[in-house]
Amino acid sequence: MKHLIVGLGNPGPEYDGTRHNIGFAVLDAIASGAGMRFAPDRLGDRAEVRHKGRTLVLIKPTTFMNLSGKAVRYWMDAERIPAGRVLVITDDLALPFGRIRLRASGGAGGHNGLTSIIQLLATEAFPRLRFGIGSDFPKGRQADYVLSPWSREEVAALPERVALARDAVLDVALMGIGHAMNTFNTK
Repeated sequence: MKHLIVGLGNPGPEYDGTRHNIGFAVLDAIASGAGMRFAPDRLGDRAEVRHKGRTLVLIKPTTFMNLSGKAVRYWMDAERIPAGRVLVITDDLALPFGRIRLRASGGAGGHNGLTSIIQLLATEAFPRLRFGIGSDFPKGRQADYVLSPWSREEVAALPERVALARDAVLDVALMGIGHAMNTFNTK
């Protein structure tokens, strides 16, 4: 069984290590744990990982956050993967740092990457993993905050939280979104 796992972020070294690119970081953890590397491909960097009989097509869109839907739609069609076997990993300002929240479907919650995906798929019915980045920023400075690097304290805690998100993604592929929600939404 094949799954499409899309980590949202912005391409380019100037965005490495920023809060908005947590989706890329989770995919990097999955790929490196399987001894795989990403290679440039159409509308994104791509890696393919086998995990306990499942194939995970990992995509880091190169379309920039606001056009993420183009990459998701393309790879769903190219790999013939239905929306129910797509998992989108994104940052979330509404969750405390490091908290993850899995959902089987839902709205964009003000996230431009999710808005783009919902528009191009014409549905909200696809699983997503939201990774909390906190909301410690002055009013009107949201864009600066999401594009800023992690604090020193966050950097120290990030490996453990990214590993938790990686494990949640693998659980979705193996056991389904319902099982993963019950297992990981409380951690």
